[in-house]
Amino acid sequence: RIFAEYTLAGTSQLMDMRSGQWSEAILKKFGLPLDIMPEIIPPGTIVGPLQSAICRELATEPIKVVAAGSHDTACAVAAVPAETENWAYISSGTWSLIGVEIDRPIINDEVLNHGFTNEGGAANTIRFLKNSMGLWPLQQCKRQWQSEGADLSYNELTALAQNAEPFAVHLDLNFEPLFTPGDMPAKINEYLKKTGQSPLRDKGQMVRTILESLALQYRSVIEAIERIRKIPVEVIHIVGGGSQNDLLSQFAADAVGKKVIAGPVEATAMGNITLQAIADGQIKSLPQGREIIRHSVELKTYHPQEREKWSVPYFKYMV
Repeated sequence: RIFAEYTLAGTSQLMDMRSGQWSEAILKKFGLPLDIMPEIIPPGTIVGPLQSAICRELATEPIKVVAAGSHDTACAVAAVPAETENWAYISSGTWSLIGVEIDRPIINDEVLNHGFTNEGGAANTIRFLKNSMGLWPLQQCKRQWQSEGADLSYNELTALAQNAEPFAVHLDLNFEPLFTPGDMPAKINEYLKKTGQSPLRDKGQMVRTILESLALQYRSVIEAIERIRKIPVEVIHIVGGGSQNDLLSQFAADAVGKKVIAGPVEATAMGNITLQAIADGQIKSLPQGREIIRHSVELKTYHPQEREKWSVPYFKYMV
């Protein structure tokens, strides 16, 4: 059976997010006939049994094949252990996917100008989000320092950052060289030199600068979402590998001024399993799946503590 799963089809830019079907207008622009496009099916669809030859090879009974969320972020968002309605998520890893779950796409000039996208989510939802810089600069710094003989763990680097000076410099994470591999400490110092700031030599200071800049970026995106939707966000859920960084989660709570709940770490896998369980009838709905996740993993909650200290750095970030 040939098909296209909704969450992945939605990232092709060939699907009309309002109808959930292929856009004839866009396909026509590319000279593609509509009849070659496969059927779009929702995540959590049982597409059929595993081929009998494969079952015999594996010495197993017939297995149902489920099209779970093919897009990793869609599965991660499905695993957000939310209880309230007005929540936002940050799927935190190499990149930060910052957004909200909505019923209908938001399509206007403001959305376009801010770089937001409407992508397919679980249970007939839309992931309204912005793809932003994540822990990539920190990962590249760690790799560079390791090549220089300083093999420090992420926990060790975060501990150094904890004791570093707050807001020593301003770093724009959209500085283009930061998006490419290489000597990241040198790239960061290149930005500081271009903007008339002193270079950073201390590892803890550089890590703290990256984490502070990420938190300021979170605030910028969350506030843009609130302006566009005219609905305040009450709580932020951070899922994925970045949810393990306690300092970043606290910075996020302080910078944005909202409660942050961190976890689960393996959100993509848990969301995938949840959608399969729904398809198999073991779970009735996505809210029930989220409730199960909420009671199955250790979540950490962070409350805003020093938001006033973030006002001036945020002003500099936005200028």
